Amino acid sequence: MQPSDARILRGAAIPSVLGGAAAIVAGLLLGGAKGALGAAIATVVVIAFFSISVVAVSYASKISPQMMFAAAVFSYITKIFVMFALVAVFKDATAWNPQAFAWSVIALTLVWIGAEMRASMKIKAIDLDTPAPGSVADRSP
Repeated sequence: MQPSDARILRGAAIPSVLGGAAAIVAGLLLGGAKGALGAAIATVVVIAFFSISVVAVSYASKISPQMMFAAAVFSYITKIFVMFALVAVFKDATAWNPQAFAWSVIALTLVWIGAEMRASMKIKAIDLDTPAPGSVADRSP
C-alpha cells in the first residue's frame, strides 16, 4: 500500500469509527440495546467494506490504471451483492433493530465518503499557479 493510500485510509477510518461510536450511542438512546447492536454491526460493515475497497484499489494501482479501475468497479459491485445478501439473510432477525442498522449504514457511508474526499484533497493538493518543473513556463529568459 502506498503511503498516500494509507493516509487516506486512516483519514477516512478514524472519523468513521468516531461516527460509529455516535451511531451506537444514538441507537442505544433511540432503540435500546437492539438499536445499539444494529448500529455496531453497521459500523463494522461500513468500515470493512470501504477499507477493503481502498486496499484493493491501492494494490491494483501498482499494476496499471486499468486494473485500478477494474478493482474499483469490482469492489463496488461486490459490496452491493454482499449487502443484498446480508439483508436477505438477516431480514427476519430480531437480535438487533434493522432501522438503526439501516440509518447507521447510510450515515456512516456519508461520513466515510466525506472524510475520504477530505483526506484525498489534503494529500493530492497541487498549486495550479506554480509551473511544473521543466515546463515552458518554468524556463526563465
